[in-house]
Amino acid sequence: MTAAFHRFQCAALLFALLSAPLFAAEPSADAIKKLEKELIGAKMTGQFTVIGKMKDDKLSKEEYTIESARKLDEGDTWLIKARIKYGDKDNVFPVPVEIKWAGSTPVITLDKVTIPGLGTFSSRVVIDDGKYAGTWQHDAVGGHLFGTIEKK
Repeated sequence: MTAAFHRFQCAALLFALLSAPLFAAEPSADAIKKLEKELIGAKMTGQFTVIGKMKDDKLSKEEYTIESARKLDEGDTWLIKARIKYGDKDNVFPVPVEIKWAGSTPVITLDKVTIPGLGTFSSRVVIDDGKYAGTWQHDAVGGHLFGTIEKK
């Protein structure tokens, strides 16, 4: 390879490293307050799929009602108290989640979080303009989810 090509690779790598903080900026205090306001009292109603288990293209229903949402002081961790309804489950749980930001879009993130009585979950759920969509994993089973967000 030519010396010019190697200089190009080094310049591209340096640009990527220097630009990275611009894309990983922390959300503003206003963005955090806005998200808290949107989540508290919100009802998320939608459907979910189970990979490899769909019959007759029927989707399963899910419902979450967020009673409280608060960003904790450290890092991206939030404590969300939610009523979770799916299948024969219908209970209120405090769930610690991370909320990451893709630009101005919040992404609710769970990484192998155990919810007593339900199991261990991982998920990535994008919140956007009254809608949500993402992926989920519950122990060995996973799928997709999507729906709408409305205030009670």
